[in-house]
Parts: sequence; C-alpha cells; structure tokens
Amino acid sequence: MYAIATERLVLRNFQTSDAAGLFACLHTPSASCFFDLALPDMAAARAEVAKRSTDEASIAVALKDSDLLIGDLFAHREDDTFSVGWNFHPDHAGKGYAFEAARALFQHLFDQMQARRLYAYVEDHNRPSQRLCEKLGMRKEGLFMEFVSFGTDANGQPMFENTMQYAILKREWQQGPLA
Repeated sequence: MYAIATERLVLRNFQTSDAAGLFACLHTPSASCFFDLALPDMAAARAEVAKRSTDEASIAVALKDSDLLIGDLFAHREDDTFSVGWNFHPDHAGKGYAFEAARALFQHLFDQMQARRLYAYVEDHNRPSQRLCEKLGMRKEGLFMEFVSFGTDANGQPMFENTMQYAILKREWQQGPLA
C-alpha cells in the first residue's frame, strides 16, 4: 500500500519502528474482538509488526507530525467487497482519529481499489464502533445472535457475543453525507 496522508494522520504499511506502538495498542485490548491478538511482550510485538509489514490488508495509522503509531485498520478483499475494521489505542480516543483514518481508507478502497461494497462486524456492546460506522454512512444490515466467542467463562465455556453487521455500497458512499 502506498501511504495515504490526511490532515493529521498517515495510513501506511507497518514498519519495524511500530513495535512499541502496536504493543501499546494490543497489550491489553479493550475490544473483545481483539483479545486473541493480545501481545504479551515486545518480542511478540516485533514479530507481529514483521508479519503485518508484508500484509497488504494491515494498515498502520500514525500521527503525521511524529509518526507515532496510534492504531491500525484492516481491509480484507473478497472480490469487489472488503471486510474493514479498526483498532485504536484508548489514549487517542475521542479526537476523531478513527473517523479520519477510516474515511480516508474508504475513499481509497472505492476510488483506487474499485470496491463495490464495504462491511464491518461490530459487537452489540461496542457503541463507539457502532457510532463510527454510522458516521461513515454505513447502515446496519443485521444482528447475529451469539455469533462468535472471544473468551470463556470461569467454567471454560465459550461466551458468545451478539454481533452487528454494517455495510455501505459505493453508490451510497458517493451520494452520502460525506460525498
């Protein structure tokens, strides 16, 4: 991926120097869907950055003025459709970074990658991600009851979560409030 610059951010491939930032984001993930990506130490963070640096679906989000990694995006291609998502360090929440980064990614996917449709899965208790989807013009397509488990209870039984699916078509993006 070539770098995409926004007003305050740069979306780019992961670099070796991103290990500390990725560790900060994933040492203790706040969203349950990222629990399985938890990084126990810096060695694991360095290995994960190395893996992500060669994965076109993994996108680092860094502050433009300092190149500090504050989060990441993903865009997994499925023909003309992309599964998208985001994870940002809580210290950078509430500043509009996730919206700024996701909006730039969506524009790139529709314009350069010829996407027809983007979709995102969001747990029903993750209100910040639901609001972000809605702000991006995505519509709620459905609710999957007990769709996935990211952990187990005290007895080792899976704890299933309800998951919403949001999506947006290219024509909706072009006609929407962000157009």
